[in-house]
Amino acid sequence: MTGVWVLLATLVVATAAGLVLHARNGRIRAAKPAARPRPLPAPVAEALDPESAVTLVQISTTFCTPCRHTRAILSSLAEKTDGLHHVDLDVTERPEVAQALSVLSTPTTLALDPEGRELLRVGGVPKGPELLEALRPHLTAASH
Repeated sequence: MTGVWVLLATLVVATAAGLVLHARNGRIRAAKPAARPRPLPAPVAEALDPESAVTLVQISTTFCTPCRHTRAILSSLAEKTDGLHHVDLDVTERPEVAQALSVLSTPTTLALDPEGRELLRVGGVPKGPELLEALRPHLTAASH
């Protein structure tokens, strides 16, 4: 009988964890304003497009299946949206880059302005229309 209770408790905990992870996937989090922006790792700083209002830096790893889906969404958004640039940065061989950016899982997308300030970040596969809506103030402010 004890085994049944352990099994049920395990199922409840696993279901709750799955629901929490699913709810957090693709959620857009606005960056907290910092008094001084922290320096970006060199590969990220080099990826910034000074001609674009926003550079989407996708942090990926080689064997990350959701990263491929994220790449398709972000590159399509960048192609269709003025002032938006997308870069996919594979950190498989450079974990220090992910660590410096406080990235704990892939894919993670950082939206950076031309000076490298983080505007927002998305953990997991972003929802294209929601991401574009969250970026709109930054894109329209740069076009004026």
